[in-house]
Amino acid sequence: MRALWVAIFLSAVPGLGAETMRIAVGPEAATAVIEGQGLSAGEDSDEAVFASLGKQRVTVSLLDNHLSVDRAPQEGESIRIRPLGPVSVNGVRVRGDVVVAKAHSRLQVVNVIPLEDYLVGVLGGEMPPSFPLEALKAQAVAARTYALSRKLEQYGQPFHLGSSVLSQVYRGLSAEEGRTRQAVQATRGEVLTWMLQPIEAYFHASCGGRTESGADALGRDLPYLQPVDCPCGQLSTSHWTLTLGAKELSALGAPKGPLEVQGRTRTGRAVRVTVGAKTLDAVTFREKLGYSQLKSLTFDVEKHRDGWVVQGRGFGHGAGLCQWGARMYAEKGWDYRKILLHYYPGTPQYRGVCHVALPEAGHVRPGEVILGTDSHTCTHGALGAFATGIGNTDAGFVMGTGKLLLKVPSTLRFRLDGAAPGYVMGKDIIL
Repeated sequence: MRALWVAIFLSAVPGLGAETMRIAVGPEAATAVIEGQGLSAGEDSDEAVFASLGKQRVTVSLLDNHLSVDRAPQEGESIRIRPLGPVSVNGVRVRGDVVVAKAHSRLQVVNVIPLEDYLVGVLGGEMPPSFPLEALKAQAVAARTYALSRKLEQYGQPFHLGSSVLSQVYRGLSAEEGRTRQAVQATRGEVLTWMLQPIEAYFHASCGGRTESGADALGRDLPYLQPVDCPCGQLSTSHWTLTLGAKELSALGAPKGPLEVQGRTRTGRAVRVTVGAKTLDAVTFREKLGYSQLKSLTFDVEKHRDGWVVQGRGFGHGAGLCQWGARMYAEKGWDYRKILLHYYPGTPQYRGVCHVALPEAGHVRPGEVILGTDSHTCTHGALGAFATGIGNTDAGFVMGTGKLLLKVPSTLRFRLDGAAPGYVMGKDIIL
């Protein structure tokens, strides 16, 4: 039978005992200072053997273009350091392992961290912990789904996501808080799916009253990223004013203007902006002015004395979950599932971790039925979606109707007949 398994992309880390994310911590740097209890080092591999460093603080740098630890040369292009507890890397405290890898003439630091611990660090960076719990839970599901979709896309790359606003804001232990961990734990394993695949669960701070389509905001024409109404436009904090004078317009090549919006999307967001004799697409216009200055593309422009006044509303690209809207819906009594289905219409939501009963090593045989689920977490009958006769028998993987054999530890992508890719993660099936 022809193998339809797509790729092994990450297995459970034995020392961490959970599915992991690989997160780039900060930009590339000349050195990486790592501090923590019981530091040990090994290869950047899930099966690596780790040897104690006998220190609580080490500095990784390049010496004659080779990795060195406290100026002692190391073999290979990367080194993985495992602490006994939390660890600090260049001043950022995180959980999990730290990988330091050569990146041209500098070093890239990557935090290898259990998914659920990662989400706690994300949630505190993306949404105020003071928001209602149902809003925090909605954000936790969106962040988990977004992380898993990126993990699938970045298979084989040194890291899955960055730690800045361009990915998901991840601040490590500094963003952890009791309420954020509560929201993550309450939704453990829950993802939003479309065609058995985690959706591209984009989110933003404030849409200003109506979200944007994925096609217009991000060039992603997706059925679950469609404009919906939102109460956040009622908030005074959703409205803002920006004054552009000669200095700001000079940076755009037209100190005297004029400044005019040319074309709008269905939701009223700018598509193009004329600055003097030049016409820029609105996304480039916002990037040049600065995302924190021109907070969204929902704005009007008026001439005022020696400059131009831009009045707008919202903060961010406007597609997907609106964080301030989620807060307002939660305050009205909506639970997180209702919030999510409002902002991502048409997406089924699974508490999608079904634990599989596995045999001892070497006892997996093609055709053998090995399946068990945890009724607490597998609540949506997700296993019934499997098609018949798909798998790689050579590797010991067999899939049938409601049946799955797998050899662990492995994380695999698979394809169903006529369906988009799904994925299997370690000892968990996530749909």
